[in-house]
Amino acid sequence: MNSQKILISGASGLIGSALTNLLNQKGHSVSKLVRREAKNKNEVQWNPKSGVKNLNDLENFDAVIHLAGENIGGKRWTEEQKKKIRESRVQGTSVLKDEILKLKNPPKAFISASAIGIYGDRGNEILDEESAVGTGFLPELCQEWENSSKPLTQKGIRTVYVRTGVVLAPNGGALAKMLFPFKMGVGGIIGNGKQFMSWVELEDLTEIFSFAIENENVSGAINAVSPNSVTNHEFTKTLGKVLKRPTIFPLPSFVAKIVLGEMAQDLLLASSKVTPKKLLSLGYKFGNANLESAFRKVLN
Repeated sequence: MNSQKILISGASGLIGSALTNLLNQKGHSVSKLVRREAKNKNEVQWNPKSGVKNLNDLENFDAVIHLAGENIGGKRWTEEQKKKIRESRVQGTSVLKDEILKLKNPPKAFISASAIGIYGDRGNEILDEESAVGTGFLPELCQEWENSSKPLTQKGIRTVYVRTGVVLAPNGGALAKMLFPFKMGVGGIIGNGKQFMSWVELEDLTEIFSFAIENENVSGAINAVSPNSVTNHEFTKTLGKVLKRPTIFPLPSFVAKIVLGEMAQDLLLASSKVTPKKLLSLGYKFGNANLESAFRKVLN
């Protein structure tokens, strides 16, 4: 694969930093879209509300990967926090899209983060990229987020929405928050434990972004999850087994809702059995599709 010139927003985050390392290893030239003042020629300064400081700095990239935005699971969903999440995801993407549309030499590909939260709470239904959008704050947010960069496709820019599930990483994301109670021996199922969790190991996720850059056949939405969704009960028992800890302290639904409010329903109690149908049909091979071996790898 020829070396490509790639720009990443959100490059300092969990996914962004791992992806930057992978793309550098593969011989690509990576620049970062940053909110502070640019320190070198590999940084482009921007403001998610007003755009890029110098539009010329956006010219001649082969691909733009857009990961920046407020952490969806970072704080309780007050009305103010929901507004902040929506603005950072939807408005930030829309501003970047507008800047790209002004370019003489725009990127060939725009690859945006999205989330499987777009499907909402769907029980045992198997969800692929053709499945309908769910209802509620998170599905509506994800749909707006994806729609905000759709005009790029009309300009001939290949646009990809990477719908990410629960990311398994040792140093951040959902798993890092779960580890403390599990290591203390007070981990357990959430709610009735029957809700499906669709997960992806961090290394696979970065490879999926790389695959999306390097393969011109990839466009539209792709589900970035392992082919093996598990119930929360299976997830809990497997994590306990790997950590050699008991998992006998359930978190009842009503307690989760008291502690986390609306966020508990969308992020912990909703059931989404998502399949990466499109990735598999395009020939992507998962490095870690088995939950126990993924846990053993990320937790050493």
